[in-house]
Amino acid sequence: MRTDIEERACDLALYIIENQATVRTAAKQFGISKSTVHKDLSQRLPAFNRSLYLQVRQVLDVNKAERHIRGGIATRRKYKGE
Repeated sequence: MRTDIEERACDLALYIIENQATVRTAAKQFGISKSTVHKDLSQRLPAFNRSLYLQVRQVLDVNKAERHIRGGIATRRKYKGE
Protein backbone atom coordinates (compact mmCIF):
# COMPACT_ATOMS: atom_id res chain seq x y z
CA MET A 1 0.00 0.00 0.00
CA ARG A 2 2.81 2.41 0.84
CA THR A 3 4.33 2.20 -2.63
CA ASP A 4 0.97 3.09 -4.18
CA ILE A 5 0.84 6.31 -2.19
CA GLU A 6 4.43 7.15 -3.09
CA GLU A 7 3.78 6.40 -6.74
CA ARG A 8 0.63 8.55 -6.72
CA ALA A 9 2.56 11.44 -5.14
CA CYS A 10 5.26 11.17 -7.81
CA ASP A 11 2.67 10.98 -10.59
CA LEU A 12 0.89 14.06 -9.21
CA ALA A 13 4.14 15.98 -9.00
CA LEU A 14 5.14 15.09 -12.54
CA TYR A 15 1.70 16.03 -13.87
CA ILE A 16 1.81 19.41 -12.15
CA ILE A 17 5.37 20.13 -13.32
CA GLU A 18 4.76 19.09 -16.95
CA ASN A 19 1.44 20.92 -17.31
CA GLN A 20 2.05 23.83 -14.92
CA ALA A 21 -1.25 22.67 -13.42
CA THR A 22 -3.01 23.78 -10.27
CA VAL A 23 -3.88 21.54 -7.34
CA ARG A 24 -7.52 21.71 -8.41
CA THR A 25 -6.85 20.51 -11.97
CA ALA A 26 -4.54 17.76 -10.75
CA ALA A 27 -7.20 16.57 -8.32
CA LYS A 28 -9.79 16.50 -11.08
CA GLN A 29 -7.43 14.65 -13.43
CA PHE A 30 -6.58 11.95 -10.88
CA GLY A 31 -10.08 11.69 -9.39
CA ILE A 32 -9.05 12.56 -5.83
CA SER A 33 -9.71 15.49 -3.52
CA LYS A 34 -7.69 18.70 -3.42
CA SER A 35 -6.73 18.01 0.18
CA THR A 36 -5.30 14.62 -0.80
CA VAL A 37 -3.23 16.23 -3.56
CA HIS A 38 -1.98 18.86 -1.14
CA LYS A 39 -1.10 16.28 1.53
CA ASP A 40 0.67 14.04 -0.99
CA LEU A 41 2.75 16.92 -2.31
CA SER A 42 3.50 18.81 0.87
CA GLN A 43 3.95 16.00 3.42
CA ARG A 44 4.52 12.67 1.70
CA LEU A 45 6.62 13.65 -1.32
CA PRO A 46 9.46 15.40 0.59
CA ALA A 47 9.96 12.28 2.70
CA PHE A 48 11.11 10.14 -0.23
CA ASN A 49 11.86 12.42 -3.21
CA ARG A 50 13.20 15.81 -2.13
CA SER A 51 14.35 16.95 -5.59
CA LEU A 52 10.92 16.34 -7.15
CA TYR A 53 9.30 18.12 -4.21
CA LEU A 54 11.45 21.21 -4.79
CA GLN A 55 10.46 21.31 -8.45
CA VAL A 56 6.74 20.99 -7.77
CA ARG A 57 7.01 23.55 -4.95
CA GLN A 58 8.19 26.15 -7.49
CA VAL A 59 5.13 25.57 -9.68
CA LEU A 60 2.77 25.67 -6.70
CA ASP A 61 4.34 28.91 -5.45
CA VAL A 62 3.76 30.54 -8.84
CA ASN A 63 0.15 29.32 -8.83
CA LYS A 64 -0.36 30.71 -5.35
CA ALA A 65 1.04 34.08 -6.39
CA GLU A 66 -1.27 34.24 -9.42
CA ARG A 67 -4.49 32.92 -7.90
CA HIS A 68 -5.95 36.33 -7.09
CA ILE A 69 -5.57 37.28 -10.75
CA ARG A 70 -7.27 34.06 -11.91
CA GLY A 71 -10.13 34.72 -9.51
CA GLY A 72 -10.63 38.20 -10.92
CA ILE A 73 -10.65 36.88 -14.47
CA ALA A 74 -13.21 34.21 -13.55
CA THR A 75 -15.47 36.81 -11.92
CA ARG A 76 -15.18 39.06 -14.95
CA ARG A 77 -16.17 36.20 -17.26
CA LYS A 78 -19.09 35.32 -15.04
CA TYR A 79 -20.62 38.78 -15.19
CA LYS A 80 -19.74 39.49 -18.82
CA GLY A 81 -21.42 36.29 -19.91
CA GLU A 82 -18.38 34.76 -21.60
